[in-house]
Amino acid sequence: MARKPQSESLFDVFARFGRDLKMPQVDVDTILEHHRKNLEALEKTAKATAAGASTLLERQRAMLEDSLKEITQIAESYRTPGAPREMIAKQTEFARRSFETAVKNAGEVAHIVKKSGAESLDILRERIKEAVSEIRQSYDKKG
Repeated sequence: MARKPQSESLFDVFARFGRDLKMPQVDVDTILEHHRKNLEALEKTAKATAAGASTLLERQRAMLEDSLKEITQIAESYRTPGAPREMIAKQTEFARRSFETAVKNAGEVAHIVKKSGAESLDILRERIKEAVSEIRQSYDKKG
């Protein structure tokens, strides 16, 4: 009586099935390397975004401190009584300076956010270019 060979593993069955059908082999290392690079690009993007957020928070804190100092100085100048025209002039000057500072600060904040976003997009854009190049190279090897 002939002895039946040991049973094949499920992986061996599928591997034989793929060979019999002449299916293309999958290069697992290449796929893993591709995804590793994608994850690295996402990590760099997250770091760039976090750095931008940190810079933004630091700058906003400094802006707030500057505003509070200015408000304190103006409030102290109101303690000394003066003519109504002087008070109106001080209030007008304060309003003008507050508006100019707000516009300047808003522009600076927008610049920080834009720079941070652009840096993150550049990282992702570069990774996409690399991925497309990798795909083209893999097709060139097969062709």
